[in-house]
Amino acid sequence: MRLSQDPTIDTVAKLGAVSVAMFAFVFVVMVPLYNVLCDALGINGKTSSEAYISVVSEVDETRSIKVQFIATNNDGMPWAFAPDVTEMVVHPGAANDTVFYAANPTTASMIAQAIPSVSPSRAAEFFHKTECFCFEQQPLDGESEAQMPLQFIVDQDLPADIKTITLSYTLFDVTSLMRDKVASR
Repeated sequence: MRLSQDPTIDTVAKLGAVSVAMFAFVFVVMVPLYNVLCDALGINGKTSSEAYISVVSEVDETRSIKVQFIATNNDGMPWAFAPDVTEMVVHPGAANDTVFYAANPTTASMIAQAIPSVSPSRAAEFFHKTECFCFEQQPLDGESEAQMPLQFIVDQDLPADIKTITLSYTLFDVTSLMRDKVASR
């Protein structure tokens, strides 16, 4: 079936339709498909973006887990961002506290968002944050700094072969996305 008498117009129309279909596939199908595949294959180190509500359990003092902390900035994020300690040895079932440090060296107010990742990815479902600066955006005035708390529990059901968990945060500048919040500060 021909759309017009000119084969060039037909070719352009078909290429345009294919381009629209490709963009629709990428933006509508790929993200949910990626999440389903990562969950099914166990290769996604995502942690929950909501606070864990702890249940009463005993601390397993016969077992020690090393928890490492890594902080990185996304490209273009000028803040200083680092964990107070780079590793802790914890017992499954125990509540643990640590702090991350952030400093905005610019003169402008900014808003940041920290995105966590747990490695190995199998450990993500057993690493529970009860309080985390990553649950909300973090506004910081120019030339100021903040201590950002993290409270977590390593679940007693963590597989026995996992001896080390790495919690990594990447800090993103979301100021342009939250412009109205910066203006009202």
